[in-house]
Formats: sequence, C-alpha cells, structure tokens
Amino acid sequence: MQSTSSAPDTPAESRNQSRAAVVYNPVKTDVVRLRAGVTAAAAAAGWAETLWFETSVEDPGQRITRTALRQGVDLVLVAGGDGTVRAVAESLRGAEVPLGLLPVGTGNLLARNLQLPLNSLDDAIGIAFTGDTMAIDLGVASVTFPDERIDDHVFLVMAGLGLDAQMIAATRPDLKKQVGWLAYVDAGMRAIPKAEPFRIRYNLGARSEHQAQVSTILVANCGVLPGNIQFLPEARLDDGILDIAVLQPRGVVGWLKIWRRVTWQNGVLRRSAVGRRIIELTDTDSGDQRAMTTLLGTDIRIVPEKPQQFELDGDEFGLVTSVFLRADAGALLVRVSAGLSR
Repeated sequence: MQSTSSAPDTPAESRNQSRAAVVYNPVKTDVVRLRAGVTAAAAAAGWAETLWFETSVEDPGQRITRTALRQGVDLVLVAGGDGTVRAVAESLRGAEVPLGLLPVGTGNLLARNLQLPLNSLDDAIGIAFTGDTMAIDLGVASVTFPDERIDDHVFLVMAGLGLDAQMIAATRPDLKKQVGWLAYVDAGMRAIPKAEPFRIRYNLGARSEHQAQVSTILVANCGVLPGNIQFLPEARLDDGILDIAVLQPRGVVGWLKIWRRVTWQNGVLRRSAVGRRIIELTDTDSGDQRAMTTLLGTDIRIVPEKPQQFELDGDEFGLVTSVFLRADAGALLVRVSAGLSR
C-alpha cells in the first residue's frame, strides 16, 4: 500500500520553502520515531511539511520516488535496506535532487561506504538536511534473461554472478531478521560445497575477449562489505570506474587464500605504505594459480557458458544469460557528513 501526505494549502511565501520527501520501508522502519525525527529536523531547517511515501511489494520505491519528484521536492530521504535504497536511486539517477540515507536495514552498505552513522537515526537525519552534497557513480546493469528479455537496473555497491548470487538466493529470511548480515555466512556454508565453477567470456571496454573459469565474478562500485570488511579497498564511489573481482579458488585452500587476502591484507596491511609493500613481496600466487584476480574498467560484458544466478546489492534476479555493466559517473547526488565530499 502506498501512502502519501500531499502538500497542504499554504501562504505564497511557504510554497517557496524547500520540501523533503521520505520513502520508507514499513517492514524495517519505526515509523513513529522516524516521523518525529524528520519533522523536528525539517522545522529546524525552515523547510515545508514533509511528504511521506510507503513502499510495497508492488512498488519497492521506483514509482513513488518519481511521484515525489513530480511534486517538486528538493530532497528524498530513504529509510530501508539496501534494496529500498537501490530502488529509490534508480528513479533519482540523473536528477538534481539529492538522496539522504537513513540506514535501518541489514547491510546498509552504501551508508557504510559513505561513512554515515549506522546507530543514530537522529544523526543520519541531521546529515540529510544539513550535510554536504556529493556526486557519486551508479553502476548500471543491462541484464539478459533466458527468454531473451533485457532489463536495465542500477546498483550502488556490488553486482554478483555465480556463487555470490547463489548465496543471496540461499539466505534464510528468518535468520536474516535474527542475526542480520551473519545470515549470509550461513548461506555461504551451505552454498560453497555445492558450487561448481563455470566458464565465462568477458570484455573490458573495447579490449579483446577473454575466457576464464570462475566460481563467481563481482563487479563493485565501492569496496566495503558488512562487518566493515575491506573487500576491494581501492574502489571509490566517485571515480567513474568499476572494480572487478574474479574469484577462481581451488578447493578449501583457495577459499582460505581469498579470506586471508580480504581480512588480513586488505583490512590490516593495506592501511600503510609499508604494509602494501609487504603484500607485494610476500604474494606467492602466480599466473593461473591466483585465487582472486582484480580488474578495472568503465564497463564489462560477461557471458557465462550456461545461465547463472545474478544479484544486485543483495537483490536476486534469477538466472541470466549475459550481463553488461557500466559506470554512470556522477549520476547520483547524496548527502554526506560535512567535509567528506572534498
């Protein structure tokens, strides 16, 4: 069900005030607390009465965000998980209206990468109304399905083909509600033993086609995962580049190499120049024995030998026959803490 609060009749001078809209997921949001916080912040900032839109199964956020834009709002706040944020961002793509993030979901991955407060709703609301505005990239995925239908969708954090998407599909909703992002670990423990490597053909930009056998391939707009794990530490939200991880582990040892790289090398050693030098000197993987290879590009086309599971920002899209992913540089405006955008 969609609910909106239409703008009341107001004096002429009030109609010149800035106005915000809130798009919220009622399943994940304490609506009473949210309304109180937003109403207080809007009044303190001298803004007009806020418009409210509730997501639904039929409309996770795209249509109601377009409705808000047609009503001339100056800011769209989104309260929900990564899926709700992704849906709202699809409709804000290319608009000159910033997105304010109010993290209330499980992963809150974009908020983590933007260093926004995760445990204080009032602080997040304050940044949405008074913080700096930053232009960030959006990932755009053109997805081809087995019936030859092609759909375009955006992603803010990461796209995954293969095992990663299988893990998303295997995640238990009841466990996710209980333990949050740790439910993905449970899904991984169940999915990895059944996973079979598959062959892909891929092109980076205008470069020649390559082939590889992979367990999963991840295409990232930014690099921090739940638990503040620095999966792709060089990835930036505003560089117009996609960071790509090709995972080719061989058995348990291969997965352990990836885990070491992500948790130790990325999380500890890469924080200093000396640490990065240690990685260069001690990395003994070579050639086709690498468990994880990283690539950079403004776009990539991936064609699996057989249809594979695909996901965007934790939303599963089922089996696909090919995907073309590209970076749309500076396509989304977001509110961030003062000074972060400099």
